Amino acid sequence: MSLERPDTADDAAIERTPDELEALLGDLVVGRDDHLNAPAFVIRPDTVQETLRTLKEQAGYDHLSVVSAQEYENRYESIYHLKKYDDPTQEVSVVVPADKDDPVSESAEPVFRTADWHEREAYDLIGIEYDDHPDLRRILLPETWQGHPLSMDYDKDRPQIATLPEHANPLEDHHKDAESDTMFLNIGPHHPATHGVLHLKTVLDGEQVADVEPDIGYLHRSEEQMAQSGTYRHQIMPYPDRWDYISAGLLNEWAYARAAEDLADIEVPEYAQVIRTMGAEMCRIAAHMLALATFALDVNGDFTATFMYAINDRERVQDLLEDLTGQRLMFNYFRLGGVVWDLPEPREEFFSNTRDFLDQLPESIEEYHNLITSNEVFQMRTIDTGILPPEVAKNYGATGPVARGSGVDYDLRRDDPYGYYDELDWDVVTEDGCDNFSRLLVRMREVEESAKIIEQCVDLLEDWPEDERTIQANVPRTLRPDDDTEIYRAVEGAKGELGIYIRSDGTDKPARFKIRSPCFSNLQTLPEMANGEYIPDVIAALGSLDIVLGEVDR
Repeated sequence: MSLERPDTADDAAIERTPDELEALLGDLVVGRDDHLNAPAFVIRPDTVQETLRTLKEQAGYDHLSVVSAQEYENRYESIYHLKKYDDPTQEVSVVVPADKDDPVSESAEPVFRTADWHEREAYDLIGIEYDDHPDLRRILLPETWQGHPLSMDYDKDRPQIATLPEHANPLEDHHKDAESDTMFLNIGPHHPATHGVLHLKTVLDGEQVADVEPDIGYLHRSEEQMAQSGTYRHQIMPYPDRWDYISAGLLNEWAYARAAEDLADIEVPEYAQVIRTMGAEMCRIAAHMLALATFALDVNGDFTATFMYAINDRERVQDLLEDLTGQRLMFNYFRLGGVVWDLPEPREEFFSNTRDFLDQLPESIEEYHNLITSNEVFQMRTIDTGILPPEVAKNYGATGPVARGSGVDYDLRRDDPYGYYDELDWDVVTEDGCDNFSRLLVRMREVEESAKIIEQCVDLLEDWPEDERTIQANVPRTLRPDDDTEIYRAVEGAKGELGIYIRSDGTDKPARFKIRSPCFSNLQTLPEMANGEYIPDVIAALGSLDIVLGEVDR
């Protein structure tokens, strides 16, 4: 097996019991809570920074996965879900209740930069104010929006005011002085280089980028609220395909399935786990092929060769996924407890087509290296541009190829095993360049690792005894997890850690459903990579993040 982590002698990597963590936090803890994935400590709203800094610096919890927020009858509440990059199975939740009449809580942003956008979203949708936040304003909805849509007193019938902004100089109060020559430039939201409806508010000082601010929210579709309106058993599963709607459907479905199955204590049959693993890696290849194609288009403007070559290979994967699921994008193939049906018949033909694709893949990868990574223009545009140091990546909660391209050895398939990954032979890919080039190399090498995983799954499925091909566990028709049960579970999506937080209320629908989008956290890193660079480098850096705005905005 090749799934072992390098040894670490860091004391922060030592696992502490909940009692030891409580002793470490001392008087900061005012109560305890039980979440299925982690011990949870309740603290006062004015001690957020001290608590998180203690857990980060003294206990090694250096990864803020997600901030969940909600309103109850008697309080507001923020939950900070912490992990360790060295061992994500070590988790802890910090629960911060806020006064019902004056929902104010201390911001975690000075400790974890990733809290910037997460807290802005909580303020935007729920109405919690975060003291010391550097830029507390709406992030998904317009600044003129009236009310907070997830608050209990929100009036959905209230007319909204959508005023046109005044024609003010956006540089009047900043980035403007007598010794500099600055210019404000809008990139997007309708521009092919922004990979969707993304607006980059860019300030140029001469030809260099002085500041860039991603402006999101143009594609907000209330996916979390739609999930909260659906039943666990039947009505939620079609939605995950639509988060990252390009290629990662089965990976998205697995994120929800893992959370809901652990919440309801459902054990998936081994045969179904192998099918899930194979299908998920097909989706990963399809996603990385599209990332490769669009990145080359962004940097080289090469449509005819590189873009269409990669799209051709992606289409071959889509053909296999269509045979498996019946769909090309919106698969809806996973079910709680397994998958909806077995492999297509005749099985031998499906296996043969899969092996044919895998056999030609090494030659395709070699062609991509000849066309792209060996291209001198491409190298000049991507090597030593878009630099993202590993500690900065961690501070922003970056995951997936973005983090691994900065040498952060973090992959949930190995570090928090699920499915059949821990039974297979494959490697986690990292690169130490920390630049746009390294992020591309990670994805290209991960395609090869996914191919190894798929081939092993095919070998297993070919020899699986016919009378043991169980595709679904015996799941109750209606699922009603215990009241006030909370869980956060994540999988390794094509773009990084895709997690789901669920709080149940004893009914057959979630009381709170929160999506941890890897693109949302990864996109926060763009100013770190782009400031001081040139406009073409900003486009390359954005392309190297491989974002999908349907998942960023949700």
